[in-house]
Amino acid sequence: MTDQSCHTDHYAVLGHPIHHSMSPKIHAAFAEQTGQQLSYEAIDVSPESLQTRLTQLPKEGFCGVNITVPHKEVAWQYVKQHGLLSERAALAGAVNTLAWTTEGLLGDNTDGQGLLNDLQQRHGLSLAGKRILLLGAGGASRGVILPLLAAHPAALVIANRTAARAEALAELFAPQRANCVLLGCGLGHLDRLTASAGSFDVVINATSASLGGESITLPTGTLTSDAFAYDMMYGKALTPFLQAQQNAGVRHLADGLGMLVEQAAVAFTLWRGVTPQTQPVYNQLRNDLSNK
Repeated sequence: MTDQSCHTDHYAVLGHPIHHSMSPKIHAAFAEQTGQQLSYEAIDVSPESLQTRLTQLPKEGFCGVNITVPHKEVAWQYVKQHGLLSERAALAGAVNTLAWTTEGLLGDNTDGQGLLNDLQQRHGLSLAGKRILLLGAGGASRGVILPLLAAHPAALVIANRTAARAEALAELFAPQRANCVLLGCGLGHLDRLTASAGSFDVVINATSASLGGESITLPTGTLTSDAFAYDMMYGKALTPFLQAQQNAGVRHLADGLGMLVEQAAVAFTLWRGVTPQTQPVYNQLRNDLSNK
């Protein structure tokens, strides 16, 4: 929890570009719901000025900020130099939430917990004992691997176009895998892997393919007949990835709008010490998207 003696409770999301961000609307709704007095704005910060801006913000009365594309890795480096990283942020190599507390600067990554909360609470999906396929080996994947492992799946396979990046991630997180089979591979090896080890119960798309209108076609047999497909991207209609999975016969589909709201709630709780209800905010955002 942040130092409540911050004379003005200012918060913001930093990104570049940032005009599209839903974070101000989300946190305004959380504040109204919980009776918290605060302001939250979107601030466009160029990559070259990020570190200078982070140094200025607490002097301007900011108690915390969210960090989004393309700043998560640079902000991580900043916190490593000037503050303390949570365990999940340290391993992720990226932060999405900063808090200036009485103990100093804290950097956290709430993406993975936000994903888990969405999957487990909103969609009622238990990951224990499941075989999970995580697509992509970038920052989005790094941020969710530790929380996914904490959910005790039977296997977590990271698949990426460049196999070496996926293999490196699996090696990085190997000490945290407990009894989970943790592997990295190339997308081109999925058919052989599935043939030898079995199909997956859950697939999570952590690539940015859907942003560019691209879909990812998985080899036949990659997913079980009752699999759950999840895309961290979201939109008015099904993302290209989810559309491809639906076309392949997958019936359980979800996009990342819930993850967006849930990760924001984890950050809000870190800052304010109160936990907001996420479903009303999720419903409002979903309705807003449908009416665009």
